[in-house]
Amino acid sequence: MEWNADSRDLGDGFRDHGVATPISNHRGTVATVDGNGRNVVLLWLYDHRGGYALLMIDAATGQAEQFPVPFDQRGDGPFASVLSSRNRFYSHYGSHFVEFDPAQRAFTFHHETVPQMAMSMTEDDAGRIWSGTYPNSAVACYDPATGDFRDYGNLYEQNWRQYPRAIAADDAGWIYFGIGSTASQVIALDPDSGAATPLLAEEERAQAHAAVYRDMNGKVYAHPSGQGDTGWMELYQGRRRDVARPEDPRPKPIIASSQALFHRDFPDGSKLVRCDLVERRLTVQAAAGDAIQEVDFTYTSEGAHLMGVARAPDGTLCGGTAFPMRFFSYNPATDTWVNRQALGQYNTVAPTADRFWIGAYTHGLLEEWDPAQPWVTTERDNPDTNPRLHYECGNVINRPHDLLPMPDGRTVVLAGTPGYGLTGGGLLFWDVASRRATLLEHTDLLPQHSTMSLAPLPDGNLLGGTTVSAGTGGEERATEAELFILDMGTRRLLWHEPVLPGTHDYTDLYAVPDGRVLGVADQRHFFVFDPRERRVLHTRDLTSDLGVTTSQQGPRVFVRHPDGRVFMLLRRGIAQVELPEGDIRLLAESPVGVGPGGDYCAGRIYFGTGSHLYSYELPTG
Repeated sequence: MEWNADSRDLGDGFRDHGVATPISNHRGTVATVDGNGRNVVLLWLYDHRGGYALLMIDAATGQAEQFPVPFDQRGDGPFASVLSSRNRFYSHYGSHFVEFDPAQRAFTFHHETVPQMAMSMTEDDAGRIWSGTYPNSAVACYDPATGDFRDYGNLYEQNWRQYPRAIAADDAGWIYFGIGSTASQVIALDPDSGAATPLLAEEERAQAHAAVYRDMNGKVYAHPSGQGDTGWMELYQGRRRDVARPEDPRPKPIIASSQALFHRDFPDGSKLVRCDLVERRLTVQAAAGDAIQEVDFTYTSEGAHLMGVARAPDGTLCGGTAFPMRFFSYNPATDTWVNRQALGQYNTVAPTADRFWIGAYTHGLLEEWDPAQPWVTTERDNPDTNPRLHYECGNVINRPHDLLPMPDGRTVVLAGTPGYGLTGGGLLFWDVASRRATLLEHTDLLPQHSTMSLAPLPDGNLLGGTTVSAGTGGEERATEAELFILDMGTRRLLWHEPVLPGTHDYTDLYAVPDGRVLGVADQRHFFVFDPRERRVLHTRDLTSDLGVTTSQQGPRVFVRHPDGRVFMLLRRGIAQVELPEGDIRLLAESPVGVGPGGDYCAGRIYFGTGSHLYSYELPTG
């Protein structure tokens, strides 16, 4: 995709360059019929605002209707949905349970609940709709026959955020849901009394998502991890009976799943082949034969969330968005955009003289793009793509937070938090010349910590700042973040210390030519660190007059000018660090809240906010 940006002057040196990815993402799609028996497609639309609308598309004509959700979604979006036997489409997010009826072409019910969003939904034999929600294993129930709604509230307490990724009802009406991922559990809910009973002993729990499914025999079957021949349970009327692995499982057909739900079957036997929100095209296969029909449709979108931006070697400003996961490139010389499919969510990006490096979620993907060569969409097993995928870190680094090409020109370092339910992330060292990787786990560094920020040191070693945040849904086990120095030759720690007591994470680090390092902790504490003396020289609470810095999974708070000046991205605006003293001076208040960072190009500092790319023209002199 390519188009003209038509950038707008916002005054005081700021410009709006428009939406980087003018596309929404589906968060659950189903093929069904409307009140007249016409084939329609229903899907939840998601952009940088969250799940903002339901889209209904006539499968024969492509005529589309867009229905804004009837509540404040609070930036949240669907993670589960269900199409009921009454042909109504449900989800639960933004702390609201919601029903859409395609026969009435309207939202027909919604109700506020305890936070926050369903991770699984189901329909019981009486036609009642159930949801199990993140982050505290709450359950809600709606009876469309009577209009009764019950919020059972939070049913299970843990010191980590819980993902109830599976929920099922037996034919007696009892509800069972499986949670993860720090430690799995299966919980039985008495629908009348509201009593919730954990069914797994502590020693049976696994670092996994517990599985539950409803069988056609009326009972529910569960497993602590969903895998293996042992450990299976048959559940009925709240009671557990240990059984062998079901040899002939017959799950009851229920049209429900995660945000990836894509139900293809229309009632007349035709199939939904594709619903493309990028090309805005619907493809349907006829019930008889192989006839394919394609129709175009339209919808409105404010665009995908911008993750971060850096200047590429070709002079464009590049980065990625989510959701959908796309690459973008803005050319300030021509005021034009290019947007392409990406592999993964570009959490953190960093340029070198002739390459552009990418750290992507999920699975800690390290990718390398050569802007001088034609773009070839990244494929995992194809070394001839551009960008090229070099390495996947799996559970050691799942969600990248920093990416640092070292000054030696040979090594690229990737850092971040680990896989779902895990605690402690590692470091990936990529040798550019040999194309070989060295992966350190958190136990090789600081156990139970993950690295969030990196800076090169004059002696060739590496300064890192940690976070005590766990992987998504994991348990925090360290109490305060630390700085560390790592020997790049031996890959061993030389020193570590919690230099700013009580810090949760070191947001960003930046090395200045005199050997000192500038840093930000918890988005609010600016500091100057001397790695030779291994002590903090200066601190300042930014919130007293400047507010907090920007943040993102790969923050890029500090921005370097070619002449050596250093700037900072504050939510409030653009600031300059006065060297060598380390004072901070606000240059300009932004007309929009400053979001993901951040780089310099041709006299301007670029940053993101929501789905838009913005820039600020630096004063001369």
